[in-house]
Amino acid sequence: MDLVFYLILPLTGLVLGWIIRWLYARFQLSSSEQKASRIIQEAIKEAEAKKREALLESKDQLIRERNQLERETRERRNELQRIERRILQKEENLEKRLEALEKQERELTNRERSIATKEELVEEEQKKWVKELERISGLSVEEAKKLLIQSLENEARHDAQVSINLIEQEAQRTAEKKSREILISAIQRIATEVSSEVSVTTVSLPNDEMKGRIIGREGRNIRTLETLTGVDIIIDDTPEAVVISCFDPIRKEIASMALERLISDGRIHPARIEEIVQKVTKEISQTIYEEGERVLFELGIHGMSPEGIRALGRLHFRTSYGQNVLSHSKEVAIIAATLASELGADVEMAKRAALLHDIGKGIETNGEGSHVEMGMELAKRIGEDPKIINAIGAHHNDIEPESIEAVIVQIADAISASRPGARRETLDNYLKRLENLERIAEDFDGVEKAYAIQAGRELRILVNNETVDDAEAKDLAKKIAKKIESELKYPGRIKVTIIRETRIVEYAR
Repeated sequence: MDLVFYLILPLTGLVLGWIIRWLYARFQLSSSEQKASRIIQEAIKEAEAKKREALLESKDQLIRERNQLERETRERRNELQRIERRILQKEENLEKRLEALEKQERELTNRERSIATKEELVEEEQKKWVKELERISGLSVEEAKKLLIQSLENEARHDAQVSINLIEQEAQRTAEKKSREILISAIQRIATEVSSEVSVTTVSLPNDEMKGRIIGREGRNIRTLETLTGVDIIIDDTPEAVVISCFDPIRKEIASMALERLISDGRIHPARIEEIVQKVTKEISQTIYEEGERVLFELGIHGMSPEGIRALGRLHFRTSYGQNVLSHSKEVAIIAATLASELGADVEMAKRAALLHDIGKGIETNGEGSHVEMGMELAKRIGEDPKIINAIGAHHNDIEPESIEAVIVQIADAISASRPGARRETLDNYLKRLENLERIAEDFDGVEKAYAIQAGRELRILVNNETVDDAEAKDLAKKIAKKIESELKYPGRIKVTIIRETRIVEYAR
């Protein structure tokens, strides 16, 4: 019995162990299945979340693209509407012009007919009066002509003799003045030649791809360069070139040098542009001062203030009708010194005044005054002699000259500007500018005659005193000045002078 018990006990233990192990294995299997099921569910949830995110991103992208397309469509529609409005406006303007031309043509036709009718009436009336005069005088037309010619000849001989006497008396009074003019004409023939310089406003490029680099992303490079230098950079279809436009020659020179260096360096970005512009600006400032000192040293002029030296140096970058202003001023100083030594005037004062006569063109200012006024103001500020200040103001006859040196500066300036090759403006362009000035004035009612004087710097207008009173004369001067500003391009400024007077002339013979 005990033996059976001992046999059954191990078997029972084995069975219980196997059952326990089997139950543990089932538990582990169930736990793994649950874990796998949980992982699968989490993966499904994560996939659905990513799917939703992808759908949202796709929807956002579609919305952005749709907004961009709508914006572009709206801009194109607005542009088309603007173009359509411009075309309609141009069509209206053309129709108005056509109507005006047709009206003018009808008026001209009517005037021609009226003139032809009046001419016929005048001819008939003239024939009738000729016959009546022949009957009254008892002379034929030929006999009357002979008598009239003889009478005119006698009067002409008398007037000629009177004029000859007046000329001889005037010649005796002005003999010394004429001799000086002859001397000045002789000196004019030996005026020195000075080569003129021209400001360059076009920068060459190695290739057309460089234009894109100069513009930069969204135009940031070109905006930076324009902001720092104060110029307008024009990039168009011109092959391998860009144009720099600015009223200030110093800024234009800085922009030109900076752009050339950037192109040569190849690194074009806002920081590099700012660095190059600063370097070039310092170099130009140094060059300005050195150019002013160089001219003073060459002419042997001393005691000039730093402000005056800088103003002189800035003239190195200024041109007038293609003539370099600093070279022109130096030449005027040499000619004035020669004239002063021959005429017994103060050579040093004439030379200094001649060098400074155009100093107003080298002043950094946004004022509306002429270069003469600004030059006089600068000369006063730097302590120049009153005679030099007067010579600066009188070199274009803005004020009356008060010394022989001022007159010498006027003459030397005229010699330098008018010698062959000095200025680029041709005679045809010069005459055309003067004719346009006179034409604009003569188009106004009440103007009898207009004269452009002082090389086109002044317009003197004679008006009819019966049709234009004092108040109307002031208004007329303003209207003519505004029309000149709107229709003509010219350097400096133009003085408009209205002359209204009553003049009665008689001769006693």
